[in-house]
Amino acid sequence: MLVVHVKKRQIVLPGEVLAEGGKFKSGEGTFREGEKVLAAVIGLAEIKENNIVVVVPLEGIYIPRPGDTVIGKIVNVKLSSWDVDILAPYLATLNLMNVPGKPVDPIKTDLRQIFDIGDLIVAKVLAFDRTQPPVLTMKEKDLRKLEGGRLVKMASTKIPRLIGRRGSMINMIKKETKCQIIIGQNGLVWVSGSSLESEELVVKAIRQIEREAHTSGLTDRIRELISQRT
Repeated sequence: MLVVHVKKRQIVLPGEVLAEGGKFKSGEGTFREGEKVLAAVIGLAEIKENNIVVVVPLEGIYIPRPGDTVIGKIVNVKLSSWDVDILAPYLATLNLMNVPGKPVDPIKTDLRQIFDIGDLIVAKVLAFDRTQPPVLTMKEKDLRKLEGGRLVKMASTKIPRLIGRRGSMINMIKKETKCQIIIGQNGLVWVSGSSLESEELVVKAIRQIEREAHTSGLTDRIRELISQRT
């Protein structure tokens, strides 16, 4: 008997049973135990031609967690929700009921008047269980549409280094450059300053942090970088 335990491109964890049956073959990112094919890495599961079971590794790709603050781009407008690209394996969903403001009748109101395709928002992950798209909310303080500024992408795994211990790194950068900076735990950083030069300085600092995240004394080097250009 052949049994498939996962949906196409479902996120799976190491040791998770993906399929059972002698006709299934173990491919990239999987291994076999008897009749079962299991995941060897975190990734996206797929059944290829000839019943080959594979897991495409997700190393370095953002995996949403409830409570994460993320920056996303509106990519589709539906009747009562928006699809949002948050650089995760799946598009996130922002439902109208999770947007602050007066109640809106989606039958009478074009939701593009609220958020349109291409708009950037800062939101929070409300729910995600690996089998359903991430659900976002904007019903908390400081969650909003982003206007102007520039967007910088960095590895989501390096975000804690950008923040620093108790916010030491990011607070220092904000103070020295006088820029507004919003960090998404999905690896997107929004920067808005009084000049293009100040924004570019923040971008340079972010790039250096990304390159040197594993080294000590980084805060002092970033402070020196900024002081030399201000």
